Amino acid sequence: QVQLVESGGGLVQAGGSLRLSCAASGHTLTSYAMGWFRQAPGKEREFVAAISRSLDFTNYADSVKGRFTISRDNAKNTVYLQMNSLKPGDTAVYYCAADFAAPVTVATTEGAQYDYWGQGTQVTVSS
Repeated sequence: QVQLVESGGGLVQAGGSLRLSCAASGHTLTSYAMGWFRQAPGKEREFVAAISRSLDFTNYADSVKGRFTISRDNAKNTVYLQMNSLKPGDTAVYYCAADFAAPVTVATTEGAQYDYWGQGTQVTVSS
């Protein structure tokens, strides 16, 4: 079992940047595809970005392509989400998640396939 802890959220003006971190303990992250999801008030959880277990294949939601970048540092057992050109519509609680069963080159986009979730970190973008 793996424990995930997100950090790096906060309040930022539109056009600004934040970098979220997801630190894992209990198991090495090389065993998992990793993803970021978000949930805004009154809305369903939605996929943001994912990275494969190996070779760093990535997937992004259309709404964040070109603005967000997911990466992983296996030595630190940490996954990152660099968010640039933030918009008020990016305001949400951001969650990281780990998919144990993903094939090594798959960056899982379906939330239901993820096995472990962090507690979330709030990102608020003001206009």
